This record gives sequence, structure tokens and C-alpha cells, in this order.
Amino acid sequence: QLQLVESGGGLVQPGESLRLSCAFSGDTSVDHAIGWFRQVPGKEREGVACISGSGATSTFADSVKGRFTISRDNARKTVYLQINDLKPEDTAVYLCAAPYGSWYPSQLKSSEFDYWGRGTQVTVAS
Repeated sequence: QLQLVESGGGLVQPGESLRLSCAFSGDTSVDHAIGWFRQVPGKEREGVACISGSGATSTFADSVKGRFTISRDNARKTVYLQINDLKPEDTAVYLCAAPYGSWYPSQLKSSEFDYWGRGTQVTVAS
């Protein structure tokens, strides 16, 4: 079992930045890839970024390339999602997730992930 807890969300104005954190614990016998998703009520969950267990590989959705970066500190058991130049359409609940084992789910599909956090709300409004 792997437990994931997100933090760092909040209410921000357009153009500002946020750094979200995903703290993981539990089964750390392997370095799990960690993905970030966002969920808006009534819409399909969208995968936005993923980072491999080592941190050497990352993947981003086309919709966020250039504004989102992902990093991890395995010593602190934390993955970060840096969001720059926030836009109102970035408003969502942001969730982090991990697959079983050490494989890399490069397609950013919800079905590839098995462990989920509860999410942190990001609201972008002026």
C-alpha cells in the first residue's frame, strides 16, 4: 500500500504561481512513478504530469506544457508540481497518484494508476 497526501492548493489570481506537494508513504520498497491529475465537476479527470521513480523521466499533457514542471525529492518522499502563469481554466481539484510497482505510466490515463490521494483545491480567480 502507498499513501498519498496532497497540499499547497489555494485561491490565487491569474498569472500567479503555486507549488503543489504530494507526500507519499507506506510501500517505498520501490520508487513509484507519481502522476498529477486534475478534476473539475462534470468533466473527465485529466492527467497533467508524471515523473518516474528516479526523477529522470517526466511527461506532460499538451495543455500544460511550458507552464507546469514536476520534480521529486525521494529523501523527503515528496513530489512537487510547480504551476506558473495560472489561468482560470486551471481551477480544479489536483490529485496525485501512483501505479503498482516501478513501471512508468506514460499515457497519463487514470486507469494506469492504483493509489490516489484525496486532492487539493486550486482556484484561480481575480
